[in-house]
Amino acid sequence: MNGEASSPVNGIRQEAFKAFEGMEFPTIKHEEWKFTNVQKLVKNHYSFSQETKLSADEVSNAFIEGIEGDRIVFINGIFSEEHSSISASGLTVKSLAQAFKENKDVVEAHFGQESNLEESTFAKANTALSKDGIFIHVPKGKAIEKPISLYFLSDAKNEAIATTPRNLIVAEENSQVTVIEVFKTIGENQSLANNVTEISVANHAIVDYYKVQNEASQASIIDCTKVIQGKESHFTGTTISLKGDIIRNNLDITLDGEHLDSYMHGLYLLDGTTHVDNHTAVDHKYPNCHSNELYKGIVDDKSRGVFNGKIFVRQDAQKTNAFQNNRNIVLSDDAKVNTKPQLEIWADDVSCSHGCTIGQMDEEALFYLQARGISKTRSKAMLMNAFAGEVVEKIKVEGLRTYIETLIEERLHA
Repeated sequence: MNGEASSPVNGIRQEAFKAFEGMEFPTIKHEEWKFTNVQKLVKNHYSFSQETKLSADEVSNAFIEGIEGDRIVFINGIFSEEHSSISASGLTVKSLAQAFKENKDVVEAHFGQESNLEESTFAKANTALSKDGIFIHVPKGKAIEKPISLYFLSDAKNEAIATTPRNLIVAEENSQVTVIEVFKTIGENQSLANNVTEISVANHAIVDYYKVQNEASQASIIDCTKVIQGKESHFTGTTISLKGDIIRNNLDITLDGEHLDSYMHGLYLLDGTTHVDNHTAVDHKYPNCHSNELYKGIVDDKSRGVFNGKIFVRQDAQKTNAFQNNRNIVLSDDAKVNTKPQLEIWADDVSCSHGCTIGQMDEEALFYLQARGISKTRSKAMLMNAFAGEVVEKIKVEGLRTYIETLIEERLHA
């Protein structure tokens, strides 16, 4: 914060720091955290040191092959120019620390406008303590054809590490961009990534946003993503969670205009003791808007999946179409799923629905396949592939879709 005492952004961070000092980390007594106990995370001793150096091989091993476009690398939360490749023209892609100095007007217009109101202690801590992240600004009328991949790497080879990346993505009117976000821990010690991403989708803009969470078993992620959509815009958020210790995803979307579309897709394929908690909230404030949410989970061993989805339809949001669905397959006696879809509607001319299912493998379908000479293991894999495929097929980036399909195939045939 040095040298920025007079900036509005610094004021937001100071307020967040004061609020953070007076807050406690959530426990299972808090309704929004009743199924996710983070006490073991907040009681651990982490280093916030950013002084580290990863080899080119260590960095490149984290890359997803087959995806074209820019690659932006952060190591322990700090932008690494050495390992990044930025070539796209017609837009601004740089570290947020640099944008604070060079793009003040845009940053001040969007930084902390939503997440500073977030009651979460983790989001407040990020606002107060973050030092770097990504800044992506797509100007009016510009369509970026190739995706922008963000790699947040934690070097935990020598000690437990905590990072607080802060990201700001601004898509101006009639623009289009695709962003892929990947977290990866290198080393055997624990890591905690406390991440906040703010996304502004202006009128008529299109943003596709992907999260890939295939972490080490000792790595945890607390993620907060805030999205504000303007009229006639289109946003798709896809979250793929496969491995980690504790993963908490908060996706909050405000539909701040008419005639817009918002899609949320999620897949969690869990084993071991991985715990994934997806919390979503969609706020319909204006009429004639559409949102559709589909989260699917397969849980095995002693893993646990949590889903809590909320849809708010305000009194002025007539002609709203809002749909929410969470489906789960439980493969072992020790695996658990907790799901809570919610609707709060104050308008009377709407079409809204929500639902959830938790069950085991379809025995009739399994028998049908085995009766045709397919082994039981292969039959299970086929059924689970078909179950997960409803989400995977919605991934528009071919290289990413192939990567996810390969990981699922390896997991189901392990």
